[in-house]
Amino acid sequence: MGTDYYKILGIGRNATDDEIKKAYRKLALRYHPDKNRSAGAEEKFKEIAEAYEVLSDSKKREVYDKFGEEGLKGNVSGGGGSGRSSYTFHGDPRATFAQFFGSATPFQAFFDFSGSSGGPGGNRGFGLYDEDMDMDDPFGLAAGPATRQQAGPGGAFRSHSFNFAGAHGGGRAGGVKDRAQDPAIEHDLYVSLEDIVRGCTKKMKISRRVVQPDGSTRKEDKVLTINVKPGWKAGTKITFQKEGDQGRGKVPADIVFIIRDKPHPLFRREGSDIRYTHKLSLKQALCGAIVEVPTLSGEKVTLDLTREIVKPSTVKRIPGRGLPFPKEPSRKGELLVSFDIRFPESLAQSVKDILYDTLPN
Repeated sequence: MGTDYYKILGIGRNATDDEIKKAYRKLALRYHPDKNRSAGAEEKFKEIAEAYEVLSDSKKREVYDKFGEEGLKGNVSGGGGSGRSSYTFHGDPRATFAQFFGSATPFQAFFDFSGSSGGPGGNRGFGLYDEDMDMDDPFGLAAGPATRQQAGPGGAFRSHSFNFAGAHGGGRAGGVKDRAQDPAIEHDLYVSLEDIVRGCTKKMKISRRVVQPDGSTRKEDKVLTINVKPGWKAGTKITFQKEGDQGRGKVPADIVFIIRDKPHPLFRREGSDIRYTHKLSLKQALCGAIVEVPTLSGEKVTLDLTREIVKPSTVKRIPGRGLPFPKEPSRKGELLVSFDIRFPESLAQSVKDILYDTLPN
């Protein structure tokens, strides 16, 4: 069969989806290279991610159970193996970890102590999880309410801006699984095209209600830092998890900033291209002209139009003068130059006669 994914996760072949998720959650946190510096931890971390990606996908798991690793990867002929799309692990266990926990590092991964998955859309809990903690009392509640930076069993637990004063029930976080998160709070963040070209840092000040150790709340101002990357598209969302108002019996809302294009006096964005419209007189359009085109860098590019007739549909493309591609910022889009041809309001009869005799039908 080759690699035994069930053995890697330490589960039986009849394991349920929840058991697969629970096994991955425990092992991924234990062997994450940022946390586990022992020899072989990084390779183990990769094996765990690959095993989880196969067994958590019902179709991949079905093929694996029937044909083993070789069949899964398309190396089995006959026996129903043909026609299946082959699978190859993408090789990035950190991406698997980030998709499951919502963070690429174990020090920011939230553990769902209600027992459900911490994957996308899951209701993750509010304390940092460490596999050394006592799972019968993961937050040390039996010893009293946990507060920020307070150590749990063996000093393993560090709470994350959460007040457990209301928890009860023999040391378990009673009632937490019923908490509902407030809807996300969205704010538009207008960014100039010049900032999109080079990237920038925006600091946004928010005010929120924060729960105090005695259960009361007070207003607190906080500055959130947003690192805008070169080429980010309008509509890009930056989420700060659970930075909304705190309160008893609820999960703070996420704060979401949405990148919007700040109107520019000269340019209009079109994906990674930008468009500039240059005004020409009818005489210039017909007889030719040399025009200076501005750019986002402040330089000007010269276009020689003396040997052509410029039509209303004419577009000149200047490569590399647009915006960076979000996934490849070393490359840039184009500067598209359109033309607004101004026709005269009126013409003297003598001019009309000349044009009539000169212009082709």
